[in-house]
Amino acid sequence: MTAGKSVPKWSGLFCCVFMVVCYTFTMNKLISIWINTSLVVKILIGLVIGLLLGIFLPQAPFIAVLGDIFVGALKAIAPILVFLLVMSSLANATSIDKSKFGRVIFLYMLTTLLAAIIAVFAAKLFPLTIVLTSTTEQISAPKGIGEVLGNLLKGIITNPVKAISEANYLSILFWASLLGITLKKLKGSEITKAHAKILSEAVTKIVRIVIGFAPLGILGIVYDTVRTNGLSIFTSYGKLILLLVGAMLFTALIINPLVVGIALKKNPYPLVFRCLKESGLTAFFTRSSAANLPVNMNLCEKLGLNKETYSVSLPLGATINMDGAASVITIMSLTAANTLGISVDIPTAILLCFIATLGACGASGVAGGSLLLIPMACSLLGIPDDISMQIVAVGFIISVIQDSVETALNSSSDVLFTATAEFIDWRKEGKELPF
Repeated sequence: MTAGKSVPKWSGLFCCVFMVVCYTFTMNKLISIWINTSLVVKILIGLVIGLLLGIFLPQAPFIAVLGDIFVGALKAIAPILVFLLVMSSLANATSIDKSKFGRVIFLYMLTTLLAAIIAVFAAKLFPLTIVLTSTTEQISAPKGIGEVLGNLLKGIITNPVKAISEANYLSILFWASLLGITLKKLKGSEITKAHAKILSEAVTKIVRIVIGFAPLGILGIVYDTVRTNGLSIFTSYGKLILLLVGAMLFTALIINPLVVGIALKKNPYPLVFRCLKESGLTAFFTRSSAANLPVNMNLCEKLGLNKETYSVSLPLGATINMDGAASVITIMSLTAANTLGISVDIPTAILLCFIATLGACGASGVAGGSLLLIPMACSLLGIPDDISMQIVAVGFIISVIQDSVETALNSSSDVLFTATAEFIDWRKEGKELPF
């Protein structure tokens, strides 16, 4: 029997080195592909992974911490970002275009009213009745539109430190604007203004870093939603969810593009879809206009908009541009009326639209958002408080979906109408629009 040839000692080492080189090359290639992939695609990948983990690995709640960290970081940095950007923009501004702000506010209010009108038509075309829930404990709501607007106005003069800590954007806007205008007019404040600008740029860079972790954050948020709620939410109140989502999608895909198209005399859908993709997608999962403000500011920067404009219009829009809230208030109120057999005539429906529009402007300043404004609208229809609060409780049950779509509509349209107001001037000046 012939003895086999001995294997050289260096061959094992060669194999190990070869495997390490292949592994390193593969990892570097994958990292390079990941870096060069758009953020939206990364978010979609995180969404799919979170969905699969939520279905097949529900006993790993530590994954949900990724979402908590991401949303917490955005909420923490957003008030500071808004304060510094507004203050720096106004202090260093060469001129402030008041007509542009007027356009933005007009577009905000017009589309919020149109959203309420569409919601009335939707509720009339598809009248629903629902099974009410008796879970109304520890829920309080404003008693009328005066209280809503009063709370909104009183909130403006909140202590500025408290306003930043509580993300009260109207108050932040007020104090930041006051400080910025004062610095602009104050002689010898050039160094302070320069430092403010540097600080705002530094915080903006931090925001970009946080947004870079959006895929992991979305993964955690989707995982926690699927793990906690499953798909059962679609069965009990499926028709109500479809009606709410349908009305808001009609506003997002038909009404808002129509307004933008008329204003710009150009096909609006490239701009609409970009806002929905880059702003609405993250807002859908974070369910927080405050958390989405840094995302919106980043998108405005990419669109080439004037920072002096969007640093003010975006946080303002997070307060008064509430298309989704107006839809929810109107549909939930009319559904309560249908459940009780109350007939709502056209004049009352028109008045309901205006109440929902004004109430929606104060939604962000009331705990619970748009849902807690439902009793105010219900009172117009003669619905007693105990019933209207049960409607609110139903709203909280379906809020996983309702609030996600509502926030996506509200937040993405902030960018849409800020851009539209500025692009009107671009079109007049003959500049090419970036869509």
